[in-house]
Amino acid sequence: MTNIQDKIQKWLADEGYFRQKVPDENSNFHFIINYPEGHVIDVIQPKGKEDLIVIGCATNVSPEHLTQMKKMNSEDREDFIWEFRFALNGLLVDFQIQHPENILQSYVVSSEIYEDGLNKDRLISSVKNVFRAKLQGLWKIQQKFGEVEKDSSPSDSMYV
Repeated sequence: MTNIQDKIQKWLADEGYFRQKVPDENSNFHFIINYPEGHVIDVIQPKGKEDLIVIGCATNVSPEHLTQMKKMNSEDREDFIWEFRFALNGLLVDFQIQHPENILQSYVVSSEIYEDGLNKDRLISSVKNVFRAKLQGLWKIQQKFGEVEKDSSPSDSMYV
């Protein structure tokens, strides 16, 4: 393991977040963490980017919510996508949304830390910011379309 990998794994373990290291041919290392318990976030160092750490979380929209979105007229769907973008944009994270025909299917929230700015405080703060942005997205969907039973929620790991 590299020094940066050891340091990050120790920090995550010290806080009780570290869950497992997963094989990933596109990264130097890829950790799955729980923050908070029951929510999956990925901590990755991409191959060829030895000075970069990416903290990210992918979330799929539930089938129940997709069905409700498809019932909306095109103008309302477009308005919802704009609301969703604005909700995530103010949170100091990067995000990508998949929304063919303005039907939100999934979104990825991420944050990057370069090695010269990496410390435990910045890492843990970035994990928390990514989670808050994921939660903001979930809340926006629930506000518009209602809550869905827990058992039907898909995995939110970027690794899936």
